Amino acid sequence: PSFAGSDSPESIKEHNLKISQSTPELAAELGEPDKSRKGIFRSAFRQSTLPSVPQRHISFQRQLSHKLDLSNIEFQVQSVKHKEQPSLGIIKPELYKQSSIDSIKSEHMLCGKLFFSLKFDYDVDGLFVYVIKAEELPAKDFSGTSDPYVKVYLLPDRKNKFQTKVHRKTLYPEFNERFMFSVPYKELADRVLQFNVYDFDRFSRHDLIGAVIVKGILSEGSLAKEMFYVRDILSHNQEKFDLGEIMLSLCYLPTAGRLTLTIVKARCLKAMDITGSSDPYVKVSLMCQGKRIKKKKTSVKKNTLGPVYNEAMVFDVPQENVDDVYLVIKVIDYDRIGSNEVMGCCGVGPKYPGLGRDHWFEMLENPRKPIAQWYTLQEHVPCSNDDTPNGKIPKSRQSTIDSSEGSSAY
Repeated sequence: PSFAGSDSPESIKEHNLKISQSTPELAAELGEPDKSRKGIFRSAFRQSTLPSVPQRHISFQRQLSHKLDLSNIEFQVQSVKHKEQPSLGIIKPELYKQSSIDSIKSEHMLCGKLFFSLKFDYDVDGLFVYVIKAEELPAKDFSGTSDPYVKVYLLPDRKNKFQTKVHRKTLYPEFNERFMFSVPYKELADRVLQFNVYDFDRFSRHDLIGAVIVKGILSEGSLAKEMFYVRDILSHNQEKFDLGEIMLSLCYLPTAGRLTLTIVKARCLKAMDITGSSDPYVKVSLMCQGKRIKKKKTSVKKNTLGPVYNEAMVFDVPQENVDDVYLVIKVIDYDRIGSNEVMGCCGVGPKYPGLGRDHWFEMLENPRKPIAQWYTLQEHVPCSNDDTPNGKIPKSRQSTIDSSEGSSAY
């Protein structure tokens, strides 16, 4: 009874009342009783916008206000890998190696062999790359031959690259060309050497035959002496023409921040109608961080499997955001009664491996110049680096993206 008076129910109730009333009093002082959160985010975003930026770029930045926290994504990826590590000790090494070889064969196809050598010169701090020859290349021309040449990159730097001469009408070119990358020896452990083998095409962007990627350059020695290599040329196993192809042209104006995508034409599309034909149109989505920023469509071409569009689509992409966006292209069969069905897809941008990324970088390296390229259509939208941490699109999302385009309303 002696200490109950100091903490009586009345005093406790008064304290509770003061605590519960503190939040509304604080909100009243701020002048935003119920809408403070929404107003704070709006005002904070407006303060980050520079008045000197063009109005269309401001609207683009506002649409990017939902960018994901990349640090969280990286942490999730690392945590998944960390959880998988303990199970590796249970698997037998020889079985694990065999499974990885099988997966590479399933995802890639062999397109010949590349012969080259590497040597590091300590006097000039340079990596000498000697491109010797290639053998058993696939035929890309109607004559049963190709016009091959090789581009050499020392990644992650893509600006400093070298290119061999084009060898006409041969599947066994002998290049015998030597190049030097200026790089400190201590940085070679973190570099990746990449050879891209192309087929020269006079009328469109050159076809990528395949690539050779050398990781761990110093894994086989210090390169003080010249080391010779023979590596398989691998290409993504996408040489399936059952869904057809589409020709796209890219052009970027850096000063104006304007990206122009031209849907040129398509060929060998899949027949979707009973008549053995289709009514195709093309839908393009400008994406960023997995979110659609803008979408545009071409006109519908009736009763054809080889439509010619020549329709340009212009997107406002500020130069500081050109590495954050990518394009998803879908060829869709228009149906007046039922739902519009997706006939094939492809992806273009820095987030995609292979052809879509190379086309994007070539566009950036040649500003104000249209760069055309044929794309093989795929059944599903290709995975980008902005997809889920395991690199796969969830089935629920995949079915929504790929199976249908909803009602017949075009």
